Amino acid sequence: MYRWDAGSALVQSVDFLTPVVDDPFAYGQIAAANSLSDIYAMGGQPLTALAVAGFPSQGLPHSVVRSIFEGGLSKLREAGVALLGGHTVQDVEVKFGYAVTGRVDPDRLLSNAGVQAGDALLLTKPIGTGVIATAIKKRRAPDDVAAAATESMAMLNRAAADALRGLSPGEVHACTDVTGFGLAGHAWEMASASGVTLRIESKTVPLFEGAAVLARRNSTGGGDANAQYFGQRVESAASLTDEVMTLLYDPQTSGGLLIAVSPTAVDRALGALALAGAVAVRVGDAEPVADSGPTVCFV
Repeated sequence: MYRWDAGSALVQSVDFLTPVVDDPFAYGQIAAANSLSDIYAMGGQPLTALAVAGFPSQGLPHSVVRSIFEGGLSKLREAGVALLGGHTVQDVEVKFGYAVTGRVDPDRLLSNAGVQAGDALLLTKPIGTGVIATAIKKRRAPDDVAAAATESMAMLNRAAADALRGLSPGEVHACTDVTGFGLAGHAWEMASASGVTLRIESKTVPLFEGAAVLARRNSTGGGDANAQYFGQRVESAASLTDEVMTLLYDPQTSGGLLIAVSPTAVDRALGALALAGAVAVRVGDAEPVADSGPTVCFV
C-alpha cells in the first residue's frame, strides 16, 4: 500500500501463471482473475492493469496468443479495470498475468493480520483446483469436474470484496486470498501474523465435487512442498483421510477469500456475501494462541 493523503491510498500487486487449462481464452480469464484477487483481498478496488506475458517464439499460433489476451481483457472489463499496456518477452513456457493498481481506504485496508480470538472464519470458494488442473494436464479430469473448476477460477472475487466493504468498520478483522500456499499455508500465515490459533472444521471446508477422488493420483509438486513446509506448523486430526489432507495443502489458482469476521457480525457477513452473489461457508474459528505458539488445527 502507498498512502498519498489522509483519505486514500494505492494498492499494487503483480501475478502471472502458466496454463492451468487447455482453452486459451479461459486461461486468460483465470490469469486475470488471479491477478486481480490480491487487490480484492486487501479491501481495494482495482483500477488499472499492465499485462505481463511470456510466449515461445515458435510453435504457438498467433490465434492462441490472441485468445489468451482476449480472455484476460474480458475479465478486466467485467471488473471495470482499464488495460494500460504491458510487456511481453520470449519464453519457452507460456506465462501470463497482470500488474494491477487499485485504490483503498487506508482505514479499511485488510491484511492477513488482525484476526482476534473468537472470530469466525469464512471461505468463499471450494478448494481442489491444483489437483484438478494436474488431472486436466494428464487427461484424467472428467469434463464436469474440469468445467466447475474452470468456472470457479475465472470468477472474480469482486462480489465478495464489495460485500465486505458494505459491512461496518471493524466487523472484518482480516482477509487473504487462498492461492499457492493452499488453505493450510494461508491459514497458518494468518494465524502467525495475528498471534492466534485457527481451528478449522475440515468437514465444513467446501471441496470441488470429484476432487477427493482425483487427489489419489494427481497430487501436485506445490502441494507436496506445502505439506513439507507447513506440516510442521499445522496440527491435523488422525481421522482425516489422505485425500482430504492433500486438498488442504493443494495450491490453488484464483482461489476464494479466507475472511475473519467478528463473532457478532457473522450473520450479517454471510447475508451480505450471499446477497452479492458470493457463496461463503463458515469453516472455523479463531482461538487464543496455543502454548506452542500460533498454529492451525484441522479437526
